[in-house]
Amino acid sequence: MARPATAKPEPAATHTSNQLPNRERPGEPTRFEPTKEQLLEFYRQMLLIRRFEEKAGQLYGLGLIGGFCHLYIGQEAVAVGLQSALEPGKDSVITGYRDHGHMLAYGIDPKVIMAELTGRGAGISKGKGGSMHMFSVEHKFYGGHGIVGAQVSLGTGLAFGHKYNEDGGVCLAYFGDGAANQGQVYESFNMAKLWDLPIIFVIENNQYAMGTSTARSASEDQFYLRGESFRIPGIQVDGMDVLAVRGAAERALEWVRGGKGPIVLEFKTYRYRGHSMSDPAKYRSRDEVQQMRDTADPIERAKKELEGMGVGEDALKDLEKQIRAIVAESADFAEQSPEPDEKELWTDVLVETY
Repeated sequence: MARPATAKPEPAATHTSNQLPNRERPGEPTRFEPTKEQLLEFYRQMLLIRRFEEKAGQLYGLGLIGGFCHLYIGQEAVAVGLQSALEPGKDSVITGYRDHGHMLAYGIDPKVIMAELTGRGAGISKGKGGSMHMFSVEHKFYGGHGIVGAQVSLGTGLAFGHKYNEDGGVCLAYFGDGAANQGQVYESFNMAKLWDLPIIFVIENNQYAMGTSTARSASEDQFYLRGESFRIPGIQVDGMDVLAVRGAAERALEWVRGGKGPIVLEFKTYRYRGHSMSDPAKYRSRDEVQQMRDTADPIERAKKELEGMGVGEDALKDLEKQIRAIVAESADFAEQSPEPDEKELWTDVLVETY
């Protein structure tokens, strides 16, 4: 029955945060228990990313890489732990401009990544994308985006595609603590939950964004809570521990593949270098960085675990030698590859030819 026009509106109910309606939430993630072979593979991938990024830094210093270059050194456990749980060819990945590590973690050839960094025609984007615009349809890796937070909206679109096509895929959309304050992120959260899209929103909280600490820039610096007002649950994870990351990935995938909609994963991680190669990182002390290297390095953590499993020092040294050879080969390939032909300036601009 319609309310009379003269009736007074009913008073709004009063709620505090602890009176919110009960909501189903994923269980607490457990640390992944790998076999020796699995942990060796995680270690190999993290070491490859570390040595690759160190070489990229050297080539940038030599002038062989131009423009912007954002290195992933220190954050390797996040991409490796997460993407090792995905199904290649089925699930999609999208990220921001700190993207080299994510591509390597998805098994993409280091040679074509390094060639792209150096602007060569053999690069994965034909030398026209550079550091910030990597892309591989074959691997369902959709960038590499220079606009802060833009990949979150695009990732939501990829998740819509997975649901629309009923292909069973999940989108992994990475962004940082700085991008977490962008308005488009929350528009995407709202849409993703309204449609219960299969997406994992991954916040790589390296604690400094472009150069301002989260304590000074974020009124809510517990980023895993950012989805709560959209009824999106969140989990905060140690992003310097590859096994904790893998455990969280499995819990999140169980939630999303179960048709329960999106989830937010916040990984507390740390980058050892500046925001980009042009950033001297004077906003933090050398002692702080060294302490993180000494106490929380993801590669050293994995190394100790492997030693506890009986993997000898000689085996790890051999693996280091193999990785360095792969990285050296990728640098040689890049330096010896020609730059794009001038006619490439007009390709990949439009989908069709007019």
